[in-house]
Amino acid sequence: MATKEEVINALRTVNDPEIMIDIVTLELIYNVDVKGNIANIKMTLTSPMCPYGPMLIEEARAKIMELGFKEVNIEVTFDPPWQPSEELRAILGV
Repeated sequence: MATKEEVINALRTVNDPEIMIDIVTLELIYNVDVKGNIANIKMTLTSPMCPYGPMLIEEARAKIMELGFKEVNIEVTFDPPWQPSEELRAILGV
């Protein structure tokens, strides 16, 4: 079965289509927990009204399922609200 690091690497292939940066680099992934053939992900979106939110969630689920997991649970939370770090702000140029 895939490791936590392999799950994180799979999530690095999921890009936000507006800014073309992956969801790990965007700091949208709060937690990855792997237990046997079940992966539990806690993530957020850049805003509650993100038009690409459902697409990002489903793409993330599909990428993780490709690793052979039987079940992938993705919890979306806005607590705490997404705040880009200084490093991410530099990448984004803001």
